[in-house]
Amino acid sequence: MWRSALCELLRYLRVAPFPHLTSLKVSALAALSGCEAWLFLEQPEFSWAAWVWIGLTGLFAWGVVLCQADAFSRYREFKRLRRLLRRYGFRPGLFRLVAASRCQRDAALLAARETGCRAQARHVFRELGYRWYHILPDAILANPFIFFHPRFLRSTFVPGKRTKGLPCG
Repeated sequence: MWRSALCELLRYLRVAPFPHLTSLKVSALAALSGCEAWLFLEQPEFSWAAWVWIGLTGLFAWGVVLCQADAFSRYREFKRLRRLLRRYGFRPGLFRLVAASRCQRDAALLAARETGCRAQARHVFRELGYRWYHILPDAILANPFIFFHPRFLRSTFVPGKRTKGLPCG
């Protein structure tokens, strides 16, 4: 039981390494800004700087939540892709659907590795022009402000089937 839980935890960490590393970094920033806020609040005179540090702590904490939500979405996507690969075998179209971001490609490559078609999946991503240094999602490169659009957030945090009538991208 413990072994399977540990294996699943390690798989969860391997599915989305970038969101997890970003969570660690943003957690450190949240802790640092929280300590700064605490130091300012301990002083006898009131300081507006304390409220700035408290606000930064809240923003960094929200960043941790978003990173973990992204990691969890990648894990769900990994499980879905692994199930599809086991059921239907290797299909290049599956990998083209998840090629737009590094986090999705990492999840897809782990699913392909576990089902025995990692080399084929890597070949599909290389054919599409993706290399190890392509980290940012294609949508962010095209328009950096799309991060705030509900459709982008929905596609990031709620992967899976698209409902009819919703435009993709």
